[in-house]
Amino acid sequence: MPLLAYLQHRRACKEKQSQRANAIASLPAIYHAAITPTDADILGTPVSTTAERVRSGQQKPLDVLHAYGKRALWAHEKTNCLTEVVIAGAESSLSLGEPKVNLQGPLAGIPVSLKDTINIVGYDSCIGYSKHTFHPATHDAPVIRLLRDAGAVPFVKTNVPITLLALESTNDVFGRTKNPHVPAYSPGGSTGGEGALLALGGSRIGIGTDVAGSVRIPAAWSGIYALRCSTGRFPKADNFASMVGQEGVPSVYSPMAKTLPDLRYFLETVINMKPWEYDFTVHPIPWRTISLPEKPRWGVLRDDGVVPSTPAVQRALDTTISALRSRGDDVVELAGTPSCYTALRLASRLLNSDAGETYSSHFSSVFESNDAGVTILSRIFSLPRFVKRIYAFFLRLRGDTITAGLIDDLRSRSVTDQWKLVAEREEIRAEWFAYLKEQQVDLVLTPVHPLPGLPEGGGRDTIGACGYTFLWNLLDYAAGVVPVGKVDGSIDGATGQVLTSKVARKAWNLYDAKRMEGLPIAVQIVGGRLEEEKVLVGMERVVDALKEKGVVYQGVSVTVDFHV
Repeated sequence: MPLLAYLQHRRACKEKQSQRANAIASLPAIYHAAITPTDADILGTPVSTTAERVRSGQQKPLDVLHAYGKRALWAHEKTNCLTEVVIAGAESSLSLGEPKVNLQGPLAGIPVSLKDTINIVGYDSCIGYSKHTFHPATHDAPVIRLLRDAGAVPFVKTNVPITLLALESTNDVFGRTKNPHVPAYSPGGSTGGEGALLALGGSRIGIGTDVAGSVRIPAAWSGIYALRCSTGRFPKADNFASMVGQEGVPSVYSPMAKTLPDLRYFLETVINMKPWEYDFTVHPIPWRTISLPEKPRWGVLRDDGVVPSTPAVQRALDTTISALRSRGDDVVELAGTPSCYTALRLASRLLNSDAGETYSSHFSSVFESNDAGVTILSRIFSLPRFVKRIYAFFLRLRGDTITAGLIDDLRSRSVTDQWKLVAEREEIRAEWFAYLKEQQVDLVLTPVHPLPGLPEGGGRDTIGACGYTFLWNLLDYAAGVVPVGKVDGSIDGATGQVLTSKVARKAWNLYDAKRMEGLPIAVQIVGGRLEEEKVLVGMERVVDALKEKGVVYQGVSVTVDFHV
């Protein structure tokens, strides 16, 4: 009965929230105390240095956990970013005579935060679905075993949007996560809780997933660093997902960090741990030392042909271009690229080839809240095909071919149809490979998203605006995010941009530089497939070039005292 299912859903949500609150309240008093100067020093110290201090005995791992636990709880109070609080278990693992983690490892004593999808024995991975609450994992995911062998201490899991297909990290079970800079906006999704926590210093390194931009958009909107790995470079097996088996555009697990040096150290450490010996999905590719040419050639992809970037995002791109050119780098605007719109349309059809049946199967009640954007997507799926075609026909008559093309063929696919889409994907990959090789670019520089953030409910107006990230998922290229600055209401006002599609107009209607003031703005650096090391070097070059021009991103400080 629908009413009974709804009541069970509400009860599960209430009980889960109560469980989280009790897990926080029952922690030892030290986690609810004020940050001390020692805590502040730990929070402001790079991961590599803290790990070395733990290995040498200079730093106690429990002191490190206490500092990060305090800050994580404070970040949660500000943004509602946590789902599972693993701190008590983490403390026990460090307090035993024989610790469960390797305190001589490269990540000795380092707390690591995790997207809610990652399985830790004894804790749920419900990803916002009430149906999956109170079903704790019975074993650790391979990545958890690797982290502990490296000395790391998994200590919290972080919030996500229902379905994992949205840019607003909200669900009925855990509630809405707020942007750490401007609370009226989203920190991004689907790894939004992780982005908020890292930005506020409640963790320095974490893990997320990315199928269309889910680590990169939170990194851009929260003001942190992330690197979308190619498939097979980072462990992903034996975790939970809303669309298990979806391989048209594979989801990947990837690292996120508060600082770029921490991001490099974390990814290098994971790969040096030989993750292919833990996880069958990982390619046996050791860490490689990569250098760029003395004057690298950058290709700028300024516009995806679907939604032009808003002024603040364009300013981040232009600032970066100017800084690289001042260094002597060869920066060229890419022209005549293969169609980004065609890639977006194909990626959308591949990702949704079951017409939403799988992610919908996890709902326990028809009254369970869905993301605003995914709700619209589901409605499109439910329309008869002839209705969609009629609507698309009228859109084309009005000159809006982009919106028409994105909706007229969203439907459930047969196996034969799916194979045809995969064949088309391979053709597009070949086309982009040949194009970039012809352009002789070392790296691509592009926006992350047309907007610097979304207000509550903004997902309903931006379901077609993820092309700047989704393209690289389709191609399976490595791509990183570097924050550049923040929205300035006095200089980033909307211009008289000509917008020809409904998709673009809806996205731009959400842009308000005054209200968005203080939100981070970022750029995306893209390399080829399995070129994670190269992308990291490119990210470092961008940061150095910006610094030489006096542009240094200022995140949230973690070096001053405050009370939790």
